[in-house]
Amino acid sequence: MVSTTVSPLARLLKTVAKVEPHEVKAVMVSFVYFLALMFAYFVVRPVRDAMGTVYGVDHLQELFTGTFIVSFVVAPIYAFFASRIKLSKFLPWVYGFIAVTMVVFFALFETVEQDQDRMIAAVFYVWVSTFNLLTISVFWSFMADTFSATQAKRLFGFIAAGGTVGTIAGPALGALFVKAVGTNTLMLISAAGFVLTALLVNVLEREKQKLMVAAGAEGQKTSLDRKLGGNPFAGFAVLFRSRYLLMIALFILAMTTISTVIYFQLGQAISKAFESREARTQAYALIDLATNSITVLVQLLATGRLIQRFGVTAGLLLNPVIMVLAFLAVVISPVLMVLGTIQVVRRFAEYAVAKPSREMLFTVVDQESKYKAKNVIDTVVYRFGDVTSAWLSAAILPFGITGLAIAGIVISAIWFPIAFALGRKYENVRDGVSTDVAVNTTAPV
Repeated sequence: MVSTTVSPLARLLKTVAKVEPHEVKAVMVSFVYFLALMFAYFVVRPVRDAMGTVYGVDHLQELFTGTFIVSFVVAPIYAFFASRIKLSKFLPWVYGFIAVTMVVFFALFETVEQDQDRMIAAVFYVWVSTFNLLTISVFWSFMADTFSATQAKRLFGFIAAGGTVGTIAGPALGALFVKAVGTNTLMLISAAGFVLTALLVNVLEREKQKLMVAAGAEGQKTSLDRKLGGNPFAGFAVLFRSRYLLMIALFILAMTTISTVIYFQLGQAISKAFESREARTQAYALIDLATNSITVLVQLLATGRLIQRFGVTAGLLLNPVIMVLAFLAVVISPVLMVLGTIQVVRRFAEYAVAKPSREMLFTVVDQESKYKAKNVIDTVVYRFGDVTSAWLSAAILPFGITGLAIAGIVISAIWFPIAFALGRKYENVRDGVSTDVAVNTTAPV
């Protein structure tokens, strides 16, 4: 029997994010889980970006190519193990393995002279860029497996805010202490964060079972208690069989292309403005800190309400509109302050609204699509967008930051109709108007 007593926390969450009393524990564990995960990544993200400048801004496209190749290799390996190990046991091992790699990189950088670590910096950059997409993809697959489409509208914005709190804490730690403790120590802190994340997966698995009972007909079916089966390349097959998933892939391609164009612009400006690795790390950390401080307020107080009020389609359309205006500003004034501000605005719009909206798209698909096709989209497709945009940006870079901005305007204009069509497709699938091979036939929509 479910207790009718409502705690002060439950009343607060009901007011802030429309969390029902029976959802409180699962939502709060998800919140802390995402916080720990994003903290673990964002502690070393500024280090990764600084390592990119160590390798050379003029050679960033090589790092993007390496990341795409590694992602293409990692995706079927991940699918292979997910097919053979129960997901509730497998997911903690994913985070534990990443923690071990952070300790290994710490040892490598401690034993190599700073002027001789260019290749290690490249490997570190590629690995961090690969696993960050994998871990975030796994998290949102877990969320889409835990909460139904109806629940996701109310809860994903608040849960995303947990990650944003982590993205504030990570860069803040780096910005404040990197010069005192050095970049290498941040890798050990990251490893500890991933270990905590692995432990929280087990806690959330238990809460998921309770949530299914309490939610009744609204509850989401789960695959955490079984293996997914299939072969390591099943994710690619599922993706290419579904028009709906292919539309999501197109949306991701456009989004990553835009983010890479801005990344090249910002990398060039920061490498010219700062000489040392620590100073560049601090600059990237301050940009992340500004972005995430703004984002968390919107996620906690407004994201759920905005999506409920205007719908997922509006959430998907926000970023293309903002980026057209942002690139116009770069054309007018291509300086570091403007580029830094645009990076903040882009990430704020993506993390606060577009990201939760995009993850809701997977609440209406089956488990194989959530854990296999989504993994392919979030790693291989994402990094394919990165690598093609990286080489395009490298070709345009001789024409300066303004040339990149013009390319960004064109890509954003193409992105807009893709976002609109995808949003309408989701609504049709959710409402049963349209059918698709990826539709979840076991969970209520």
